[in-house]
Amino acid sequence: MKLDPNKKLDIKELLKDLDKYEPRRRGWHWRDGRNEKRIVGDFEYHETSEGLKNSVPLPGSRGFGYIDPQPDCVITTEIASGRFEDDIRRMRMAAWHGADHIMVIRTAGQSHIDSLLEGTNQGIGGIMVTRKQVRASRKACDLIEDEVGRPINFHSYISGVAGPDIAVMFAEEGVNGAHQDPQYNVLYRNVNMVRSFVDACEAKKVMAWADMLQIDGAHNANATAMKAWKVMPELMVQHAINTAFSVRVGIKPENIALSTVPPTAPPAPCMRLDLPYAVALRDLFRDYKMRAQQNTKYMESDTREAAVTHTLNMVISRLTSADIQSTITPDEGRNVPWHYNNIAGVMTAKQALTGMDGFREMVKLDREGPLGKEVRELKERAILFMEEILEVGGYFKAVEQGFFVDSGKYPERNGDGIARQIEGGIGYGFIYERDEDYFAPVSVHYGYNNVPAEFKKASDAIGGDTFEDRSKIQYIDELDENDNVNVRLNELEKYYDTNLVKPEVEWRADGTVLLTIFLPLDERTAEFAAIKCGEKMGLEDVTVVHKQCIHPSEGTFCEVKGKVNFDINIDELVIPEKPHVLSEAEIREDIQNKPMFVVAATVGEDEHSVGLKETLDIKHGGIEGFGIKYAYLGTSCPVEKLVDAAIETNADAILLSTIITHDDVHIKNMKKVHDLAIEKGIRDKVIIVCGGTQVTNEIAKEAGLDAGFGRGTHGIDVASFLVERRREMNA
Repeated sequence: MKLDPNKKLDIKELLKDLDKYEPRRRGWHWRDGRNEKRIVGDFEYHETSEGLKNSVPLPGSRGFGYIDPQPDCVITTEIASGRFEDDIRRMRMAAWHGADHIMVIRTAGQSHIDSLLEGTNQGIGGIMVTRKQVRASRKACDLIEDEVGRPINFHSYISGVAGPDIAVMFAEEGVNGAHQDPQYNVLYRNVNMVRSFVDACEAKKVMAWADMLQIDGAHNANATAMKAWKVMPELMVQHAINTAFSVRVGIKPENIALSTVPPTAPPAPCMRLDLPYAVALRDLFRDYKMRAQQNTKYMESDTREAAVTHTLNMVISRLTSADIQSTITPDEGRNVPWHYNNIAGVMTAKQALTGMDGFREMVKLDREGPLGKEVRELKERAILFMEEILEVGGYFKAVEQGFFVDSGKYPERNGDGIARQIEGGIGYGFIYERDEDYFAPVSVHYGYNNVPAEFKKASDAIGGDTFEDRSKIQYIDELDENDNVNVRLNELEKYYDTNLVKPEVEWRADGTVLLTIFLPLDERTAEFAAIKCGEKMGLEDVTVVHKQCIHPSEGTFCEVKGKVNFDINIDELVIPEKPHVLSEAEIREDIQNKPMFVVAATVGEDEHSVGLKETLDIKHGGIEGFGIKYAYLGTSCPVEKLVDAAIETNADAILLSTIITHDDVHIKNMKKVHDLAIEKGIRDKVIIVCGGTQVTNEIAKEAGLDAGFGRGTHGIDVASFLVERRREMNA
């Protein structure tokens, strides 16, 4: 199976022979070509990686020859649709925009699950944990890798009391990275402390064998504490415990990443608080990787606010370092995980990181001033915190006394920390000391294993385990005949490879649309007025997903979500041929070799001028910017005057603008220009083009003109046409 960029990913084809699929690689992949200066387009870059074979460049790239430089760090997208067949499609979209770390998360935490699951996933909140889901996703990533020309890292969670089981399955199925942090289980899922750390030994051992990247969960403290900006010393202690523990189990330091989340966000003075913390972390943990992520604690439903905070976080990433730049979208605040929000987060990261290329070479951190003082103080507080943990008897005792997630800045305490009992929690009482004759016939195992003398390694006793012989893996397909991917695909079969389409934002053909509405009402009244607007438009299940007070009484901005109950038949669409547009360089070269002059005016009794001027002048990207000279005759220009001006100046083209359409005056004026040009004997020598909000190419041509340009026209569109039409006339 091979992907065609011009065709949708065939989910049914992907699922064929899934029982025979084998991951073609294991282990984490960092971007190739980092730390190399490279030329992309007209620019030299200092912090990029190798480019992609297929990609979607940033919108602003149009002004730079559609270049698409890729930042040096891995970029994450977090996907949470709850249906892996739709996750896979979103993975493909994200990869085309530059994401190479696909992290699948769910609203129902995977750490709630007590065993490895098989069959359907919908009944448990859509968690990416069954072997089928993981295998299908990794297989899709293989195909996407070939399409974009870059290895894709697939990631999920090894947590909860099922952690070791999940780790084994992930290792078998080629998962490249995972969250694994026993402290997360203890503090946030109330898993018994001893059980959590014992399970983590086995899980981390398996991860080490599979060369997975491990990301910890310390950032949850500043996403949970009431005053997150005060838990910075604790965060460093949590990182220290997990990194040291992971190294002792056998994970390489270069495969350990700290989940570094800034403690604050605007309107707090975030840079003054977050930058010292970032520097202190990198000082203490220089042997490990840094995964920078936006703090979701303060995220509301405003996409603009999320993008600004995200960008500020990336300023810190560029001033310090980030091996992985994670992206978060307002889905966290809206609970609506949509395709284009994922892509928006990736684009924000690529845009910000590329824009700040070489930032550290020009801006240095001043460690002699307030920054250095704050960094030293944070490190001192963290060390004192660790020393007190040792004084009270270790980590477990400290947790019992509520040391962690206390919103006092250590050594201050507010008494609001999370306290857990050593003799309590999920899984308590299920840890047993191994007998002297304990023997586990597996190739990767933590701790004491009494391997009989006749075997070189434990797994020889069974002729090799699943890590050595994939034929021993038991692949289980769907178990629920009513709730599985095949049922879902059949229900939506009319939207797969057919002429029918429906809007979507989360799942195939979910029918969801988003409207933006401004209402001159207070916030509370506007919310329900916006819902009524959506209902009157024919939408179903109307909900306000975001509202923003513009003024307490003058108005409120609302974003309204709803569903449409109709399909669109694409065979019934009337789609005009897309005009061919030359590159800027080709247009300029043609004009430079053979200068062009045009006359332009708004004709008839029409006083509109803005659109025409933007098409003409260099300020707004008009034809002047390509070297085309022009004479502007103003508004309400008589048709005769415009044609006479073309004759007097020996113009190559006439550009007329007309907005007013009463009594079809716009069409009549177009015909007059054409007829008069014939009458005066210049029609075969001059190009005549018309523009206006109600003008189409078809209308203009019917009136005898060479072309018509309507809404959304840019100067390059007109310039390109003029160059190509002149070539045709001179051929």
